[in-house]
Amino acid sequence: MLGFVGQFQHSLDAKGRLILPAKFRVPFERGGHLSPNTEGCVALWTPGEFARQMDERLQQSRVGGAVDRQQVRYWSANSSDVEFDKQGRFALPPAIREYGQLAGEVLVVGALDHVELWNPATYAEKVDAAEEIFKQGSD
Repeated sequence: MLGFVGQFQHSLDAKGRLILPAKFRVPFERGGHLSPNTEGCVALWTPGEFARQMDERLQQSRVGGAVDRQQVRYWSANSSDVEFDKQGRFALPPAIREYGQLAGEVLVVGALDHVELWNPATYAEKVDAAEEIFKQGSD
């Protein structure tokens, strides 16, 4: 288990690159993979976790209906490989920046088995609202 936790705020540079926080870098030494993720964020996967995601998506497309196949097509068509430079920077392709509405400030959030990239306003709308639910606990 990878255990990505915590959140950090970084800015995209003029070339559309983002710095991965140092505490997240070791599992990405062989690169990583970006993909659209639910609720409008972008997922950054390690090579092993991305392979697991591909296996799950392939199975989904084989046993599911037309909607499942369309979702798999969208996910795979908009996923991409990324490489990191010595400073931990990586480029976000224009299509993935557009999907996540990523420009200027970006929240880099640990999500246990992957890292999520969020537009701060979207994060506030989708995730911060869960704070009250979390405080209440489960019945």
